[in-house]
Amino acid sequence: MSLHPSLQTYADAWTHSVEAISELVAPLAEGEWNWATPCPGWSVRDIVSHVIGLDCEMLGDPRPIHTLPRDLYHVKTDGQRYMEMQVDVRRHHTAPEMTSELEYTIIRRTRQLRNESRDPGTKIRGPLGTEQTLELAMRMRAFDVWVHEQDLRTALRKPGNLASPGAYVARDLLLHGLPKVVAKKAGAPASSAVVLDVSGPVEFLRTVRVDADGKGTVDSAPSLGPLATIALDWETYFRLACGRVTYAAVADRVKSEGDHDLAEAILRNFAVTP
Repeated sequence: MSLHPSLQTYADAWTHSVEAISELVAPLAEGEWNWATPCPGWSVRDIVSHVIGLDCEMLGDPRPIHTLPRDLYHVKTDGQRYMEMQVDVRRHHTAPEMTSELEYTIIRRTRQLRNESRDPGTKIRGPLGTEQTLELAMRMRAFDVWVHEQDLRTALRKPGNLASPGAYVARDLLLHGLPKVVAKKAGAPASSAVVLDVSGPVEFLRTVRVDADGKGTVDSAPSLGPLATIALDWETYFRLACGRVTYAAVADRVKSEGDHDLAEAILRNFAVTP
C-alpha cells in the first residue's frame, strides 16, 4: 500500500460511505431521484451529482463550463455557486446515467487512492481557485460524503451507518468548529466553560473553555463548574452542526442545565458548515 498512513483513515471512510451511497441509489425508480433531502435545495439526484462532481475534481478533471439559472433560491454565495455548478449540469440526467457515472467515478477514485504516493502536505487544487493540502482535501471528502450519505438515508427512510468510519471523521471536524460557536456566535463570557454530553452510536463528552481574552478551545477533560451543560444524541448533534435541522425542530431531543439563555444561544447558532 503506497498511501501514507495518515491518509488511510480518510480513504477508508470515503470508501465506506461512497459505496453505501451507491447501494442506496442503485435500485431507485426515476421519480425517487427527485425526492427532497435535508440538504437545502438539493434532491437525491443533486446530492449524488455533488458527490460525483467533487470526486471528479479530486481526479483532476476540468470543471464543467455551464451557466447557472438565476432562480436557484438556495444559491447565495460564491461558494454555493461553485458547488452548484457540478449539480446543475446533471439535473436532467436519467437514473441509469447517474448510477453509471457514480460507479465509474468510484472505480477511478479507488484506483487513484490505491496508487496515491504523494505526501499528505502536498498542495492540490481546492474550491474557488484555492490551494489545500492533500490531507485536508481527503479529510473534507470523507466528511462530506458521510454527511451526504446521511442526507440520502433521511430522504429515502433508510437509517444506518451512524457510527461508521466517516462518522468519526465528522465528529472531529464538527468539534473543531465548536469553540467559535460557543465563544463568538453565542457570546459565552470570558473565563467560562460549557460541557457537551453526546450519547448514542458515537458517544463523547467535550468541554469548551473560553479564556480571559474570550478565545475558545475544546478538550475532553470534564469541567467542575460549567456555566452550561448541553446533553443530546449524536444524530441530533450532527444534524444541528451541519445545518440540517433548526434547534426549534429538535428542542425536545436536547436537555440543558445551568445558564439556559447561553445554552439556547449556542443551540440556535450550532451550525458550523457553510
